[in-house]
Amino acid sequence: MNVIRRLGLFTLLASALVASGAFAAKPSEIDEAMSHDGLQKVTVKGIQFAYARPGATLADYTRVQIEPVQVAFHKQWDPTRTGSRIKLGKEERENIRSGVAAAVQEEFVGELQNKSSYKVVSESGPDVLRVRVNIVDLYVNAPDTQSRGMSRTYTVSAGQMTLFAELFDSESGQLLARVIDKREARDNQMYQLSNSVVNRGEVQDIASSWARILRTALDNAHGIGKK
Repeated sequence: MNVIRRLGLFTLLASALVASGAFAAKPSEIDEAMSHDGLQKVTVKGIQFAYARPGATLADYTRVQIEPVQVAFHKQWDPTRTGSRIKLGKEERENIRSGVAAAVQEEFVGELQNKSSYKVVSESGPDVLRVRVNIVDLYVNAPDTQSRGMSRTYTVSAGQMTLFAELFDSESGQLLARVIDKREARDNQMYQLSNSVVNRGEVQDIASSWARILRTALDNAHGIGKK
């Protein structure tokens, strides 16, 4: 399955499961979508939906291979340049997409490399866990294209995004787990200046929390305990 088709399926599933801060699908529909290939529902602290293969364990993995992060915008996101009515161009949208992908990738790699003993690698192996991280339904409330000018935009929240991630055995390709979790940027209860620094910081904070959950799951499987 090519990347575009796969990401389209992820976007469709995420949109069906999570919408407007509430779960749009019935519990039976969620369960069917997430467990259609043999996975069973499990509880993971900090994750809205988590499904794992019965008997699967992360204890066998000491290295992690993180696929390049894929990002898809919310289908209703139709942004204008900050402080104007001019629509963002293709290049500007792509810069936002690639910037979010890079920020999320950096947080996952950094969490594993700097705060654990797990090595991040590019090759498969018997002790390598392959992690597929996708960001879907990305919605940036006030995208900053860093254009010159005196215009300022204030928002309460930088936006929202949904994680759709899957864990695989890197050698066999067997799917071990699937999770989906929607996060919104911090609600500051007051308006703040929205710019590229704020937006990237919010993305990093959210991605860092997801990365910690993965690292904690690996730690627990190895008997290290929570950090």
